[in-house]
Amino acid sequence: MTDQPYHHGKLREALLARAREVIEEAGVEGLSLRQLARDLGVSHAAPGKHFRDKQALLDALALDGFRSMNARITGASEAAGDRRPRFVGIARAYVDFAVAHPVLLAVMHSTKHHPDASDELRSIGEDGIRVARALIAEAQDAGELAPGDSERLALVCFVSLHGAAMLAAGNLLDGTSVDYLTLATTDLLWAGMVAGMPAPQVASGIGAGAAPRDELGVMNPC
Repeated sequence: MTDQPYHHGKLREALLARAREVIEEAGVEGLSLRQLARDLGVSHAAPGKHFRDKQALLDALALDGFRSMNARITGASEAAGDRRPRFVGIARAYVDFAVAHPVLLAVMHSTKHHPDASDELRSIGEDGIRVARALIAEAQDAGELAPGDSERLALVCFVSLHGAAMLAAGNLLDGTSVDYLTLATTDLLWAGMVAGMPAPQVASGIGAGAAPRDELGVMNPC
């Protein structure tokens, strides 16, 4: 628990800071507004002035998380240099954030898809992939990458890098460094985009009762 009392007028910031500590220590299940109030030495009703309920608190945590992560991604995309190093920089920004804040990242993504998520959160939650898509489209226009659906390509890049980040966060790389895995992943992704992405192939032998697939070949549950 934090040893520093909150400063007068900054209870909201103190609640968010303590909430980030709690989810890292005990997960989302261990988070409650009443306990946060006890931790900070304020009345149990005080947090309600800033967050109507736990979901509102999670929404705010997710917003702050996306703002922090997106600032790193945007900074990498706007750095001086060629497009490929900037692409690697974007990847590193995401993977480094994910490895440093795995629980927060899970909260960010799950809260973004919650039925009660704010429009602001839904929008800011897509900013990172929009930055990647813009860089891919820019490289395509310059002839560095093959023509293709930049939105689909950005999604494939995200899925690949998110998987790498989750393995790293779970210490499942068997001695492989996070930086090496990030570089290897971006090398493969960039090479694939240079060559051009083929149309997804539907696996043969799927029975008539199988779930339909979307355009990426991912099974839809309904």
